[in-house]
Amino acid sequence: MKKLLFGAIVLSFMSACNSDNISNQNENPANDEISSSDLAKRGCASEEVRQEALQGNAELRQRFATLEANTEKFANDLKVGKVLPDGSIEIPVVVNVLYKTAAENVSDARIAEQISVLNADFGGTNTDINKIPSEFLPAGAGNTQVKFRLVNTVRKSTSKSSWATNDDMKKASKGGIDATTPANYLNIWIVGKMTSQGRTILGYATFPESAGLWNDGVAIAAPYFGKTGASAPFNLGRTATHEVGHYLNLRHIWGDANCGNDQVSDTPTQTTANYGKPSYPLYNTCSGVQRSVMFMNYMDYVDDAAMFMFSAGQKTRVQSVLASNGARSGLRLY
Repeated sequence: MKKLLFGAIVLSFMSACNSDNISNQNENPANDEISSSDLAKRGCASEEVRQEALQGNAELRQRFATLEANTEKFANDLKVGKVLPDGSIEIPVVVNVLYKTAAENVSDARIAEQISVLNADFGGTNTDINKIPSEFLPAGAGNTQVKFRLVNTVRKSTSKSSWATNDDMKKASKGGIDATTPANYLNIWIVGKMTSQGRTILGYATFPESAGLWNDGVAIAAPYFGKTGASAPFNLGRTATHEVGHYLNLRHIWGDANCGNDQVSDTPTQTTANYGKPSYPLYNTCSGVQRSVMFMNYMDYVDDAAMFMFSAGQKTRVQSVLASNGARSGLRLY
């Protein structure tokens, strides 16, 4: 079982970060077309964007250190009965749509469909939750006690279809849409296409140390948002589930390193990301120990149809940032 290695995490910010990308690594950001090879593997740039921001901002590093210290304290207090979860929390959502073509201007129905997916996945009512292997059921699969409610949709036509992870989509001055009170609302930006260092990606998110900052929120490429009209194999709305997981302080399940640490004790250590639709059981060996890995976790890189669970430890991390003294407590105040 993994243990919290907080000091090592802080030190790791000065090291190079892993790149999360789709398989076509020679993608030209100026190319408006999305080729079939782009759809082969899941990719998000949340961790690499986080690492870059932390390396260049001492204040953000301090906010991260405080966030992780509070998260560890919250988890430890739960173990000894000092803190009790105080019921479900409903997060207000603002969806910002930047579109060049009609296909990129996702419909209200598709947005509502995505909100329903988030509610099902974070609430443990997803129809495929019965696929969780019995060995992972004690991990407390399912309900994180988080709900989502759409409060507004903002739309803006643009001549730009390809956006980078430099947050331009979040700046009206750069042709994007400014966030709506990011301390109190989860802002989601939908764009036609997204790239990171020339590679096509599905999306990225800010972590809780960025709570309330102008760029705080989640960005997702239109082909991977919602279900109806989305591109297989990322057409079940799970890209948003994955990215909102980052927004609520969940790391990639492999810890973005070979046999890395995601700071969650009940997710088995695994060598790296998994892709496609693995068959259970899938074994990895880390530190000489072979174990079955939780590839069906929302924070891995498998296809939408192959992911369908959060663990109890992940629920604790989510709840810690939404607690009254948590980094995202402002989401309670809308």
